[in-house]
Amino acid sequence: MPAFNHRFDPTVLREYDIRGIVGKTLKPEDAFAIGRCFGSVVVRAGGKRVAVGYDGRLHSPELEAQLVAGLRTCGLEVVRIGLCATPMLYFAAYDQEADGAAMVTGSHNPPDYNGFKMMIGKKPFYGSAIQEIGRMAAEGDVVPEAVGTDRAVDIAGAYADRVLRDWDGGDRKLKVVWDPGNGSAGPIVKALTARLPGTHYVINGDVDGTFPSHHPDPTVAKNLEQIITEVAREKADLGIAFDGDGDRIGVVDNEGHILFGDQLLIVLARDVLKSKPGATVIADVKASQVLFDEVAKAGGDPLMWKTGHSLIKAKMAETGSPLAGEMSGHIFFADKWYGFDDAPYSAVRLLGIVARMQERLSAVRAALPQVINTPELRFNCEEQRKFAVVKEVKDRLATEGAKVQDVDGVRVLTEDGWWLLRASNTQAVLVARCEAKTEAGLERLKGQLVKQLVASGLEAPDFSAENAGH
Repeated sequence: MPAFNHRFDPTVLREYDIRGIVGKTLKPEDAFAIGRCFGSVVVRAGGKRVAVGYDGRLHSPELEAQLVAGLRTCGLEVVRIGLCATPMLYFAAYDQEADGAAMVTGSHNPPDYNGFKMMIGKKPFYGSAIQEIGRMAAEGDVVPEAVGTDRAVDIAGAYADRVLRDWDGGDRKLKVVWDPGNGSAGPIVKALTARLPGTHYVINGDVDGTFPSHHPDPTVAKNLEQIITEVAREKADLGIAFDGDGDRIGVVDNEGHILFGDQLLIVLARDVLKSKPGATVIADVKASQVLFDEVAKAGGDPLMWKTGHSLIKAKMAETGSPLAGEMSGHIFFADKWYGFDDAPYSAVRLLGIVARMQERLSAVRAALPQVINTPELRFNCEEQRKFAVVKEVKDRLATEGAKVQDVDGVRVLTEDGWWLLRASNTQAVLVARCEAKTEAGLERLKGQLVKQLVASGLEAPDFSAENAGH
């Protein structure tokens, strides 16, 4: 056999995962190379077994087969979970005592995208480790060929049993609408709702990689229009939506209002802190100040951290945090659970809280302090320039004596509220957001942001999108 070497398209090796357009920047031979290189990392760490799953995209089975072939060539035993939600694959790493895990998924991206999320041991595989895969492939730095094995395992029953073990609802029977968005969480949602108390309506529950009803990204309000309509029709207590691979959650209350990621985290944190007073609750830099204030008010220790599910998971392990979340809908429970982002599990925990509430979920949302904020603003900036722009802004703010939190980009605090500028780790874009107590204050914050961008030679962001007040 000739020596192994392979070159990836330079755009596919990202901060948190490997992702590309199938047939253009990501091909079956890439999947084999990922298996060969990631498998070598596992073997060199003393590992022998890797769990593998795939989502509902049309090209995922072919990519999974090539990934498994690459892993087997490293002499590994591959536990094939099959079609599943990403958190089920993470769970399988524990249940099957695997030394690593790899999920074939395009997550919430358009149908022509696909990619890979990985774990080494029980930890996320990200950042420089993903870049190392590129180097290993190019240099042929892999373990000698060997003969591995693979076997199929149905994890759904064990996963459902474990999730439902933590159901802690009261006597109140809820009406719930679920929308997996034709993604790979559909089958497990059907299995869970068949066993949960209450009345459950599942829409878009059949897996379809063309996503015929709407795009499976619950952070986009347009994608929640269908579930909002169904909640109203069924007079439901709440609606729960998932992204394409079931690791992110979206929630609407009984009145059809969206609970944003930070608002959802407030509801969850108040409950967790009852049994874990003083615990650290982590949220990313895009979250509202209301979240951090409410966590402190509930007796918790709020911690602002960098955006990115792998970075949040690592910080949770470091701090012993029982709960974390992102604006994007990644929710991480280490309270009773394993610390990875898991939308079906988070949904069951939320239902338990709502079932024990005296008031409706809409009343809890309405009682939160009201602020006005922009949606997440994303605008193009050359890959080699985006981090430099953030540094320039940070340096100018320092000379002005501004109050800045710089855990991830710059989050500037003023009497009006705050504005954020950070470089995306996954795209050639800058991300901005502003939040204030008043409309006039929001305009002042936007002005400050624009002033800094213009000073770095960029065009001002488009603020024409409707403000998302919450």
